[in-house]
Amino acid sequence: MSSKSESSGLEGEPRHLSVVGGEHLGSDGDAGVRDAVFGNLTEKGPNYRNASSPEVGWVGTVALMMKTQIGLGVLSIPATFDTLGLIPGLICLLAIAGITTWSDHIVGVFKRRHPEVYGIDDAGGLMFGRIGREAFGAAFCVYWIFVAGSGMLGISISLNAMSSHGACTAVFVAVAAIIGFILSSIRTLGRISWLAWIGLTGILVSIVLVTIAVGVQDRPAAAPQQGPWLSGFELFKTPSFTSAVSAISSIVFAYAGTPAFFAIAAEMREPRHYTRCLLICQAGVTVTYVSIGAVVYYFCGSYVASPALGSAGAVVKRIAYGLALPGLVATTTIVIHFPAKYAFVRILRGSRHLTANNLVHWATWLSCTLVTTVIAYLIASGIPVFGGLVSLIGALLGTLMSFQPMGCMWLYDNWSKGKQDRTIKWVLMVIFSVFVVVSGTFLMITGTYGSVVGIIDSYKKSGGSGAWTCADNSNSA
Repeated sequence: MSSKSESSGLEGEPRHLSVVGGEHLGSDGDAGVRDAVFGNLTEKGPNYRNASSPEVGWVGTVALMMKTQIGLGVLSIPATFDTLGLIPGLICLLAIAGITTWSDHIVGVFKRRHPEVYGIDDAGGLMFGRIGREAFGAAFCVYWIFVAGSGMLGISISLNAMSSHGACTAVFVAVAAIIGFILSSIRTLGRISWLAWIGLTGILVSIVLVTIAVGVQDRPAAAPQQGPWLSGFELFKTPSFTSAVSAISSIVFAYAGTPAFFAIAAEMREPRHYTRCLLICQAGVTVTYVSIGAVVYYFCGSYVASPALGSAGAVVKRIAYGLALPGLVATTTIVIHFPAKYAFVRILRGSRHLTANNLVHWATWLSCTLVTTVIAYLIASGIPVFGGLVSLIGALLGTLMSFQPMGCMWLYDNWSKGKQDRTIKWVLMVIFSVFVVVSGTFLMITGTYGSVVGIIDSYKKSGGSGAWTCADNSNSA
């Protein structure tokens, strides 16, 4: 099946593209290429797979991959170390990094074997039929909409910090939603990759600034400002079960860009570079998480803020959030774009409107981005607790999108091979795939429980943020 699909196209071109009209995107607009997902691509419409453009080459792909990972998740890493202790925190982080790197690799392998797959819903349809398609598709949309909600919440915290609470927080969340809608309505990932570079640079510079600041300052912002103080830094801690699984869920969220990699692979100029991009992405992400998380936690200890950008005092806080704002905007833009694009492709797939600049195309696309944005806004306003929302997303949906499906995908493609040649490697991979499915299910159930308990507790605390509140949500950041 896959070999026949991948053999079409001209030599040197992406193998899941085939020539339409005898040439590639001719000047008359009629000639072009046919993609297994998007259909006929011509100059008359958006070219999701422009083979002549460097925008989604391997460098741009690395930026998109890293921006789906490094964003909101890194801001909660120091706080997870404070919950688990540094050594258990690092062990959990590296274990999750290893599992998700394998999962991300399986996405690329599965996409190359099945070029017609656009998203995780298509993979679910191949493995489990109509029920699998609808279940995975719904989970994909809900997951990224929740992430978009946390992105809007992050933007509102940033605006509050920069302006010293210059407006009602509910207004800042609405502003974040409007910005997200406008930018996410850019139709192709290639044209969003520039925003990913700006956002990635901004968020990295901001967290490096905070890391340096907490190292050179006398004490973190949340610590007692007079007299002696102890950071509470510990190598090992004994958290409650709910606190531990909630912290682990936050780490899962920091690596849970996996479902987006289907869409990124679908618009890559050269899909054969996928593994290269993945390894660079995961190496860079892991080094960032380990170094930033360990250093910030070492100097701040129990006084670390979540998000971590507020750990180094009022002045550094304003500067850091100012630098991070483009990154938070980029994250929100990209994660609104993913579910909106999924719905858009699902609605128009197989019709000429998918790649045509006509009224039906634009009305459908803008409706998808608008509905996605509105739902994300309601989530951001209804659950205005950054740490709790991040751990809830990681537990309930991050594991479901990054663990279980990829274990099933390997089994789907390789189970029959064991009947013909049952090697030691095959047996070990079966065991590992089953482990990924079982561990992901365990984390999903227990982590969701822990996160819900944490959110309820935050509402019970005096001065906790409420839904649709005007209160300053950057005070604890």
